[in-house]
Amino acid sequence: MIKPIRDESELEEVLTRPSAALVDFVRTLSGPLLILGAGGKMGPTLAVLARRAAEAGGHPLDVVAVSRFGDAQTLQWLAVRGVKALSCDLLEAEAVARLPDAENVVYLVGLKFGTVRSPANTWAINTLVPARVCERYPQSRIVALSSGNVYPSSPVKRSGSVESDPLTPAGEYANSVVGRERIFEFCSQRNGTAIALLRLCYAVELRYGVLADIARKVNAGEPIALSTGAFNCIWQGDANDLILRALPLAASPPSVWNLCRPEVFSVRAVATRLGELLDRIPRFVGEEAGTALLANATRLCARLGPPPTGLETMLAWVARWVQSGGRDLGRPTHFEVRDGNY
Repeated sequence: MIKPIRDESELEEVLTRPSAALVDFVRTLSGPLLILGAGGKMGPTLAVLARRAAEAGGHPLDVVAVSRFGDAQTLQWLAVRGVKALSCDLLEAEAVARLPDAENVVYLVGLKFGTVRSPANTWAINTLVPARVCERYPQSRIVALSSGNVYPSSPVKRSGSVESDPLTPAGEYANSVVGRERIFEFCSQRNGTAIALLRLCYAVELRYGVLADIARKVNAGEPIALSTGAFNCIWQGDANDLILRALPLAASPPSVWNLCRPEVFSVRAVATRLGELLDRIPRFVGEEAGTALLANATRLCARLGPPPTGLETMLAWVARWVQSGGRDLGRPTHFEVRDGNY
């Protein structure tokens, strides 16, 4: 029997509960640990996860979260949990120059949605900010979050793109992400900065993510498009754990790793299982194409271990959450998009 997550307090506790491997690793870090772009969907829980790991290991590690922090509630949430928060516009070189020195930097900055309306803004965030950060931290160890969107669609039977595949994606957003990687690569080669690039394919929790998107459609009786019939994902707590433990993988030139669970999941099969859990019959439209945006995470799983939270656990949690009216962040993933326009 999978124990349900009943409310946001329990959800945040689960998302920030450190693994034994993370506790052991965090003991090796000198402070502060700097987390840039910490105001987004993953950043706050990643910062608190690092802080809880340090506390569990008896290690006096300062965790500093940096973002523009437009939401005062997030600042308070971090402060109560022992994370130091700094407001900073990372596009401003002078503001970046005032950030504290740090040997270890986690980079979560990125912009995706709204690219169609303002592509210049997306390109600025995704390429200028990495240059600013690399200029400020040339001797630091950096783990930078990238995206599986750097790949083109690949045959579903192939089980996903691998890190050595050519980066020829569709759409301005995806190409700006390739640009972000290239800026990190250039700075690493020029300054010898140790960098690990992690190409994330859909972190999920209960308030947003591919599984939540599908569950809400099933529960509401809305049609589920099958043209994109397969996807990758990973529980957000597991993704944050792996991001932190990837710091030793940083190298010059940068090392590159796909970040997701090792399986490819079927939209039809996931919706069908959610229908069983929700006592609903899913409605499907269209047929599965032979290709999808997929990544193969075999290398990272072999190096750091497979993510412990399996699909059935995630589905049980999200079904209970949706059925009980749990909060939705209102940020659909648009995972079904096939032309790269976000």
